[in-house]
Amino acid sequence: MKVFVLGIDIGKNVCSLVGLDASGAVVLRRRSKRETLIGMVAKLPPCIVAMEACCGAHHLGRLFAANGHDVRLMSPEYVRPYIKAQKNDDRDAEGIAEAATRPTMRFVNLKSQDALDMQTLHRSRDRLVGERTALINQLRAILLERGLIAQQGKQKLEQFLVVLMAEQGGAGLSPRMLMLIADARAQWAELDRRIAAFDAEFIRWTKENEDARRLVTIPGVGPIIASALIAAIGKGETFEHGRDLAAWLGLVPRQFTTGGRPKLLGISKRGNKYIRKQLIHGARAALPHVAERDTPLGRWAKALLERAHPNVAIVAFANKLARIAWAVLRSGEKFAIKGLPLAA
Repeated sequence: MKVFVLGIDIGKNVCSLVGLDASGAVVLRRRSKRETLIGMVAKLPPCIVAMEACCGAHHLGRLFAANGHDVRLMSPEYVRPYIKAQKNDDRDAEGIAEAATRPTMRFVNLKSQDALDMQTLHRSRDRLVGERTALINQLRAILLERGLIAQQGKQKLEQFLVVLMAEQGGAGLSPRMLMLIADARAQWAELDRRIAAFDAEFIRWTKENEDARRLVTIPGVGPIIASALIAAIGKGETFEHGRDLAAWLGLVPRQFTTGGRPKLLGISKRGNKYIRKQLIHGARAALPHVAERDTPLGRWAKALLERAHPNVAIVAFANKLARIAWAVLRSGEKFAIKGLPLAA
């Protein structure tokens, strides 16, 4: 028995394995617990080990690569068309093995432990930001039910609560509501502190990483975007062109073409939702300032704002930032800004 490709369907406790020979015929079907999987794969001669890029795949991939195997990780949506008939773990493993042999298949780079750690920090920060947003929305709802309306914005609400609680003494709120609002404000302050700690760590990491220092020279790209982008794509070797990175981030129009007639819809919103969101926030902040400069990028941004809706222009500028970031990572050079601000 000579295994050429080994497809592994990763489970929480039990994994399914299917081995194919050089002709594509199935020569191995087995189920293994996670504890024995690593040792069993290590005994096999070097071969292609294929898995879906899901939770735990990068850890197993690094262990298998250390034993001389060629590890190939794939997005689950690219594997799905190769699964035949009814779905079960064995057929999933067989589809994974077959998909890994396709010459047009796109693979996910194996991430290092440091990159996974940085991604985990970003996901933890994003969770805290979501908790803070939910808390702020609940505070607004509590006040609105009692006829108290604060202006839009986090800082405006914070100022409103200071006036309400410190200067107006609660403005007729019941003692129970005063305690509830005070407790919510304490939670808000704690969330702000924890989020600020993550931000400080991203800033410190960016100063120590050479690629991140180059990325922050791009207008609209700060430590959060730079650290998240490097953790996700490394130096961008997976993408042949900058537009491929923009497409992976979902910053390009969805396409519906039939009969040779292309139709472009809204942005696809595929890929990494977190990085796409941060790039759009960065583009929104930087676009007005960039458009004031007499540079190639500034002139492009100014013309874009004149002919497109502001929200469309922001997404287009985020697309441009993604392409520039890819070029900076691949070239190893900083983003150079030339020119002077436009005269008023």
